Amino acid sequence: MKNIYFIGGSPCAGKSTISEIIAKKYDLYYFKVDDYLEKYMQLAANNNKPLCKKNLSLDSDGIWMRDPKLQANEEFGIYKEIFDILINDLEKIDCNKPIITEGCAYIPTLMKNLGIATTRYLSIIPTKEFQISHYQKRFWVPDVLKNCSNKDKAFKNWMERDHLFALEIKKQCDKENYKVIINDGNISIDKMINEVIKHFKID
Repeated sequence: MKNIYFIGGSPCAGKSTISEIIAKKYDLYYFKVDDYLEKYMQLAANNNKPLCKKNLSLDSDGIWMRDPKLQANEEFGIYKEIFDILINDLEKIDCNKPIITEGCAYIPTLMKNLGIATTRYLSIIPTKEFQISHYQKRFWVPDVLKNCSNKDKAFKNWMERDHLFALEIKKQCDKENYKVIINDGNISIDKMINEVIKHFKID
């Protein structure tokens, strides 16, 4: 596999910000999974992957008014369905630079099965309180939920889904001996960046 640094975790943890800064500082190629997520889901759905096919057909209530535990479980299932497509895309990147890539799709058990070393992968997850406070500041959240019949309930379900997702990521990282950084809002972005750089030994 190419010279790749992987950052997984859960939403609203700082993965994108950290990756962008490190990529710029060290002249790395930055690959953001979220930019291609819909494309990967569509490709998987076209190959009759059931969860991708199902979720692409759901309306807003169908997505956000479900039980959060079901949502979290299906999120893991979706990432499993697109994982091979994602890794294949990474391998096709035509550049001589090392790559730094981040996204929730980099699930610890999948990374372990792929043979990714502990020095090449880490996860960043937020505490529930930090996650909610920062989602509430994001201007695009109301647009995501605008067609829901109960926006407050939908938002609560969304936050619980992501919290459950983060807890499972932490559990898997502990089992597979992968590093986890927990962002509770009290650690500076510079400190987290330095921790990531030190772990990957980018210097």
